[in-house]
Formats: sequence, structure tokens, C-alpha cells
Amino acid sequence: MKLSPEHLVIAPILIPLIAGALQLFLDDRGRKLKASLSILSTVALLAISVLLLRFTHTDDEASGGKIAVYLLGNWPPPFAINLVLDRLSAMMLALTATLALPTLIFSMGRWHKAGVHFHTLFLLLLMGLNGAFLTGDLFNLFVFFEVMLAASYGLVLHGSGLLRVKAGLHYIAINLVASLLFLIGVALIYGVTGTLNMADLAIRIPQINETNQTMLESGAAILSVAFLIKAGMWPLSFWLPETYAVAPAPSAAIFAIMSKVGIYVLLRLALLFFGSDPGFSEGPGAQILLYGGLATIGFGTVGVLASQTLGRFAGFSVLISSGTLLASMGLVQAEVTAGALFYLVSSTLAISALFMLIELVERGQNLAASVLAVTMEAFGYQDEEIENEEIVGVAIPRTIAVLGTCFAACAILLVGLPPLSGFIAKFVILSAIFSPDIASQIDIIPATSWWFMALLILSGLATLIAMSRSGIHAFWAPLVDTTLPRVLFIEIIPVAVLLCTTLVLTIQAGPVMRFMEATAISLHAPQPYIEGVMNAPTMLPPPMEVVE
Repeated sequence: MKLSPEHLVIAPILIPLIAGALQLFLDDRGRKLKASLSILSTVALLAISVLLLRFTHTDDEASGGKIAVYLLGNWPPPFAINLVLDRLSAMMLALTATLALPTLIFSMGRWHKAGVHFHTLFLLLLMGLNGAFLTGDLFNLFVFFEVMLAASYGLVLHGSGLLRVKAGLHYIAINLVASLLFLIGVALIYGVTGTLNMADLAIRIPQINETNQTMLESGAAILSVAFLIKAGMWPLSFWLPETYAVAPAPSAAIFAIMSKVGIYVLLRLALLFFGSDPGFSEGPGAQILLYGGLATIGFGTVGVLASQTLGRFAGFSVLISSGTLLASMGLVQAEVTAGALFYLVSSTLAISALFMLIELVERGQNLAASVLAVTMEAFGYQDEEIENEEIVGVAIPRTIAVLGTCFAACAILLVGLPPLSGFIAKFVILSAIFSPDIASQIDIIPATSWWFMALLILSGLATLIAMSRSGIHAFWAPLVDTTLPRVLFIEIIPVAVLLCTTLVLTIQAGPVMRFMEATAISLHAPQPYIEGVMNAPTMLPPPMEVVE
């Protein structure tokens, strides 16, 4: 019997849930068995996410793509707990699985031994992420949001340490406040509309009378604040750089997509609930996203320049990424949204690779000799011999060469230099911003677009300066110890795989951009999504046989 894609929709939630629950019954000393089970589960997630991604993009582009709806309990919409798969959710599932597998392999080097229940927490985090991307109603979005956060609390504190515990407690407190705001916002919206199904809300919200409009807008605003905290918009982002800097390398690597959960929900709900309103692009919601995104880019740029450690630099790079996406959303243009989606994938892959690479580089700063540390004295030359010898060059240790190459690739991606995908993403965003809207005959470029361009370029320049400075300190500055860092094969391969994935994005930029454009169009015209959910058929029970 062929398994239909509609039944595969629930697999990204069930697989990590079952695998994570089973590992609770295994002794923590059997780490090899736990690791094998986790890797098999993650490989299955990656394979299924690719199948679901191909399913959503095989339909006619004008139809909005295929939409699969899974009705739990076989209840009809809008009463059912439904899971909805479209292009955007399928893309986020694939991105999550693509990050999860290298991160899990990286943790096999040392980090999965640093504490208990690492694999269970990691899999439950994947379950929460996948559920948040698939759910079709606000209440279950809250449920998966809490599962994701509960698992992240354990991963932040994994390995203990004073700085990690201090930052972890701040992280827990901030996210508990965000969860409370989430619940209050959902309650207000339900009190006004009488439903939490996203598609049903998209139908009912335009019909709300003026008497209840204030309560609806208050609920939406409170709900937005909860996700802006998770997305890291300034000034709600004070917790993020320090938390990500001190988190274990595998945890920080997978956390690179957690900030994108807030971006995903804001993008999904804003266009679904209010995108049909002609005045939405000039309304307060879009303006808050635009100016808040610009402020976040500026704050991240200053933080990148002021960072004295690579961990804090990576944390502020997350803010620059979030700010770019928020500002792009605030412009409410399908072309800009397409470029932002490409940027989301590229920057998330690069930042995740950077967090893992930082752990290897900082390990080497205490153990490894830099290239310039291998001086002529190390080879037994005296001053008189140096005067008479022609210096040909210094051999670069292979470990340093590999780490330096990966570091340079991360720098090119985050700065947005050609020819890698970071440049393509920023180029698409800027070209869309400065292209006149022929349909509405708008040929005047607003001042905010110029500010956006300036901040995007300045953030890239600041990133280039900061990474050049850090690279010189890590790979060229002389150190006393001449012992090379001990980097395992399973630790450097995941970093290389993520960077090679960005290379694939660059080579296949044409097909990938066509997918992003189709996704952006379907988000700005969500009627196929609404109809697909509301008209989802329930399964008929089998006919009963009458026994005489």
C-alpha cells in the first residue's frame, strides 16, 4: 500500500517524539546506542522532509502549490487539530532536518557525553520545531512552542558551568514571560473570534465589528510581542547574544533556527490575518516590523564590532539576520519576501556552521600554534643564520588550514560577498526594494529603503572587519604553545557539510529562487491555503457488515 503524503505530514512530529521517549528507558551509559537511534531518526526526518518538500512544489505554480492537511481524530475543520503542509512549512522542515543531522554528528565528538539526556532533549527540540512549523491552529502552536522551549532549557544548561547557568536562568525567565504573553494574546483572540484555527481566523477577522476591533488588535499585539522576543527584535533581544555565546556548540548550532520560529510565525500570521487589507503595508504592524528590523540591524552591527569573543560575535550575527528578515517583512512586497526567504536559509546554515566552528577554533587558541608562531627559532636557526638565509615560507598545519578555510567561507557568507549564497540573497532583496512597482505606478523610492540598503551594507562591512580581526587573532597571532588542536573528523565534517550546502544553494540559485518566489506569492495570496484547510475532507469510516 502506497503511503500518501497526507499521512507523512505527522511523521516529522512522531519520529522524534517516539525516539526521544524510547531513549528515556535506556541507560545513559549506553551512549552509542542512543546516538545511533538519534542519527537514524534524524536521517529519517531529513528523507521525509525532502519528500514533503518535493510534494508541495510539483503542482502548477499558479495554483499556489499543493497543500496537505492532516486532521487528527478525523474531526472536520475548523474543529480538528490539524497539521498543514505548504511550501513554507515544508521548507522550514527541510532546513531543520538539514541543520539537525550535522549538529547531532558534531555532538558525537564530545558534547553528548557532557551531561545526561542530551539525545532525548535534542529530539524533543526537533519535535517542537517541526510541530510549530506544521500546526494549523494557535493553541497547538503554543503547545509545540512550549515543548521546544522546555527542551532548549536543558540544552542551554547542558555541560553546566557558572556562565552557562547564569545565562540559562536569564533565558528561562525571558521565555517564560514570552509564553505568558503568548497565552494572553491567544485568549484575547479566541474571546473575540471564537476560534483558534488559523484558516478560520483569516475568514473571521475581516468580519469583526468595530466594537471588538480593539480587543482583537490588543490580542494580536500581545501575541506579536511574544514572537518578537523569540525573533530577537531590538530592544527585546538583550538576552540572545550572551545565551547563544555560552551555550554548548551543538545547542547553539541548532538554536540558529529557533530565532527563525518567531520569524516564521510572524510572517505566516501577519499575511494570513491582515495581508488582504490594502492598508496593512502602511499600518502600524508593518511599520513596527520595518523600523524594529532596521533598529535590530543597527544594534547587531554595533554589537558585532564591539564583540571581543567569537561566541558573542555569532550571537550578534543572529540579530543582524533577524533584523534583515523583520525589515523585509515590514515592506510587505512579494519580491522582497522571496529574497528574504533565500536569505533565511543561507544565513541560518552559515550561522549554525559558525557556532560549531567557533568551538573548534577556541579550542585551538589555547592549544594550537598559529602560522606565525612557527618561527625560524622553532627550526633551530640563529640570528646570524637568519641574515644569510632566504625565508621561503612557513608550512601551514593541515588542521589550521581546514579551520581557516571554513572560517573564511563563513565570513564570505555572513558578509554577503560574491559568489556565495549570502551575496545572492542580499542582492535579490536590494534589487526588489529598488525596483519600481509597475502595477501601482510607484516610482518614488521611500527613505526607509535607503536606510535599509545602508544598514545592510554597513552590517556586512562591520562583519567583515570583525571576522578579519578575529581571524587574525585566531590563525595568525603568535601563541606560546605550539601544540595543534585536537579536532576529530566527525567534528569538522558537519561544518564542511553545512558550508557545502550553501555552495549548492549558490549553484542552484535559479531553481531555489523560483521556489522562493512561488512561496512568497502563496503567502501574499493565502486563499488557496484557507480553502485547502477549510475544505479538507474527513476520512469515511469503512462500511459496516450486517451479520444475520
